[in-house]
Amino acid sequence: MTSLPVIWAFRSGVRCWRHRVLLKVSPGTLRWYSSPNRSGVSGMEEILARVVAPLPTYETRDKTPPPPESHSLDFMHFYKSLDKEDRPGLLARLSRDFGVDHRGVSELAAKLQDSQLRDLATVLQVEDRLRYSLTPRYRQLLNHISRVEGGVKFLVDLRADVLETLASKSSESAHIKSSVYGLGSSAEKDLNGTLKSLLSEWFSVGLLRLERITWLSPCEILQKISQYEAVHPMRNWTDLKRRVGPYRRCYAFTHAAMPGEPLVVLHVALTEDISDNIQSIVREFATLDSEEDVNKINAAVFYSISSTQAGLQGVELGNYLIKRVVRELQSEFPHMAQFSSLSPIPGFSSWLQGLLSQYRKEGRGSDLLSEQEWKEVEQATDSSPGTQTVDALRKLIGTSEWMRSERLSSVLEPVLMRLCAWYLYGEKRRGYALNPVANFHLQNGATMWRLNWRADTSPRGVANSCGIMVNYRYFLKETPKNSSVYLQNKSIMASDQVLGLVSQYQKNSKL
Repeated sequence: MTSLPVIWAFRSGVRCWRHRVLLKVSPGTLRWYSSPNRSGVSGMEEILARVVAPLPTYETRDKTPPPPESHSLDFMHFYKSLDKEDRPGLLARLSRDFGVDHRGVSELAAKLQDSQLRDLATVLQVEDRLRYSLTPRYRQLLNHISRVEGGVKFLVDLRADVLETLASKSSESAHIKSSVYGLGSSAEKDLNGTLKSLLSEWFSVGLLRLERITWLSPCEILQKISQYEAVHPMRNWTDLKRRVGPYRRCYAFTHAAMPGEPLVVLHVALTEDISDNIQSIVREFATLDSEEDVNKINAAVFYSISSTQAGLQGVELGNYLIKRVVRELQSEFPHMAQFSSLSPIPGFSSWLQGLLSQYRKEGRGSDLLSEQEWKEVEQATDSSPGTQTVDALRKLIGTSEWMRSERLSSVLEPVLMRLCAWYLYGEKRRGYALNPVANFHLQNGATMWRLNWRADTSPRGVANSCGIMVNYRYFLKETPKNSSVYLQNKSIMASDQVLGLVSQYQKNSKL
């Protein structure tokens, strides 16, 4: 399999000409643009002034002819030619100088207030004018870009750049604020919101195509499936063949505007029972060339779901993909009644380290574990009672060495299991589950069903979640109600096992 570094090295070589000069051929024209590095701010001003048309008046909004396609192409080529560090400047100018006419909005808002005592028709017309005035100028450009070849993919990547810049460490308060370009945060957030709104419309579930990926799928698609796998990376072609072979299913959503580009990918294992470890799924090759026995297929385990496009963050795709795949599997296996995820728990280890550090600082280390458990940790780590034992436990969890010791593993199992249960069930952000994977499945209506010890013994699994994984069970008749209860009341549906572990945590932690 060709490695990503090789692919990108080739692409970089092909594109290096962009940093010198850009030759752009449009219908009937021949344009030369200086390198952005040389033209600087003036080049940005020139391209934006030319391609971002004024917002038509309310009266002529449906009668104004569209700008030439070359404007969209010119903007796309100019943006792609910019160095990465120059792109935030262009996005800032676009959002700040070509956004909403705030003065016009204020005037219309005042008119709306004055019109409240008049007839309904007048009020509705003023409201419609106000609604139209809230359209940023650049929205027209974005709409026209979406209609040219490669335009939708360009806008998806453009939003990825906006999100990256908004989250940049160099920005203040997680917003774009540049002393060079004099940026404010609101305009860039509006640009992100406008792009998200447009992409949500263009990528609505009715416009997506569900594709099953098999070993006979085009090589380019298989290559991307391998590259995009973010949960359990693939090592080689044999690994990939296993994941699209017997007793496995791989599905992806695609879109007509981005041919050959999977948007979100779901990997499924077809098993007799709901799996409690990932090793049996991604490392088992005994059935690589075997025929499927329908009698051995009772459960569908969703063990990996990956969104491939950073620019589609926040656009609902994964939950619809799971629902569509469930229908596909029910059609293929009418007797199948068990649907569950086998999910990683990213962030658990880092949360636990922070908790231990906090308790140590506050002198409350003894509150997390029972007296007997602390004695066992002391003996297993050969440490003295008190803060030294807490430090030893923190150091131990920070490595994978304890996984190789049956004694240490047995000592830590009850401790880590109940701490993990509390992390998933009790730690919240704005009332919802702090863990993003938990929040995703709970929003879909799944039940937090089972925590699994030593479920992912890979270095990555141990580092992220101490080797623990969790099943989110989809009881199909209950998912709509569960989803509603979670979203509206922020209540988590959980099994007796999970609730029992949570209760143990509360008791041992003296909450």
